[in-house]
Amino acid sequence: MKTQVLRRNEHFQFAERIESGAAGTRKLRTRFGVRRCSAALSLTIILANVLNVSAQENPQIAPRAIPVAPAVAGPNDIARFLAGMPVPENSPLAPLTRDPAWQAHSAFFEGEFTKLYQRQLQKLHAWEVTNLPDVTQPTPVAFYMFSGPDFLYVDQFFPNASVYVLCGKESMGPPPDPLRIPNLAGALGNLENAMKSSLNTTYFITKDMKVDLQQQNLNGVLPILYVFIVRADKSITNVTFGALNSNGAFEEAAPGRKGGIPGVRIRYTDNQSGNSQTLYYFTTDISDGGIKSTPGFLKFCERLGAGSSFLKSSSYLMFENGFGTIRNFILAHSNRIVQDDAGIPLAYFDPNKWNLRLFGVYLGPIDLFKQHYQPRLQELFRQGNPPPLDFGFGYRWNYKEANLIVVDRK
Repeated sequence: MKTQVLRRNEHFQFAERIESGAAGTRKLRTRFGVRRCSAALSLTIILANVLNVSAQENPQIAPRAIPVAPAVAGPNDIARFLAGMPVPENSPLAPLTRDPAWQAHSAFFEGEFTKLYQRQLQKLHAWEVTNLPDVTQPTPVAFYMFSGPDFLYVDQFFPNASVYVLCGKESMGPPPDPLRIPNLAGALGNLENAMKSSLNTTYFITKDMKVDLQQQNLNGVLPILYVFIVRADKSITNVTFGALNSNGAFEEAAPGRKGGIPGVRIRYTDNQSGNSQTLYYFTTDISDGGIKSTPGFLKFCERLGAGSSFLKSSSYLMFENGFGTIRNFILAHSNRIVQDDAGIPLAYFDPNKWNLRLFGVYLGPIDLFKQHYQPRLQELFRQGNPPPLDFGFGYRWNYKEANLIVVDRK
């Protein structure tokens, strides 16, 4: 059975759903016109008798109706194809699944996602049962600033958000269309390379992703978002491209149109619960200067009210003076924040307003960000002797070195 589900269920089983309609049968009916002329009537009766005898001697089987394939593949078919998962038999993409390049791609993703589940996700789910038993409770919105295309982990920690808002400097790229790709093997290989670091560690390596996402085929974050969505056992129902105006309103627009903050809205259904959910991704600069020059993104987020926030591998940007606006927004609009030590510095959490729970160990930042070491956080880890983690998180993809911080508003 092929791996599809990355979501929690009772036995952590993988399920596969193939959306193919059953071909129905259609009865053929012969209608005869009745003439008032007696000669014609007699001839009609004779012919009818002959045809009746012939039908009894040579019974015909009613032919099956052949489903007509749509001229253009829908986004869910495209997402499944890119994820290496089966598509319906009548999909325009079905013939491409017989290409050895796609079959090798499918085998690659099956192996990578199976290893990811066994090494990481099933342990994360077990940890949530013990430490975040309310993780399945609905939340109106989950903000994931500095996310890039990493839908995988925000879905694991906030599986029942009505709306997800992701953003990054990475562009969406054009709508992926496998039917128009001249070099399928090269394009699928590019997608694999763009996702490899995230599947093998817990984060995207920005410099590598920039190279991969700038290739001609399957470039941008959209193909990656597609893969993560359907691999999480969801079915995409609608994809709308657009842009945010200066007032924060999402306006439908063709991909690549100049003006506003470019974004995409992806609506999908969770196959386990049947719930409808919405994911937004915007290409935008959320530094203080970026928000000042293009305020539409933060105005859009403000309209969604308070919810939860997720921060992981965010380059310690909110330790810098130039990211105070987004840091303050997260603190003001979150009832729960799940992060690693690269998120919001400990000093900004007022103990009178927030409860902190620590997990794993704190070894300080990796060498690239060693200037952001937090002595006070080290002391809290030492004094609290928090429960260990058995899955990697953030830049510390080795679980023996990882830390995770859950912050709840009092």
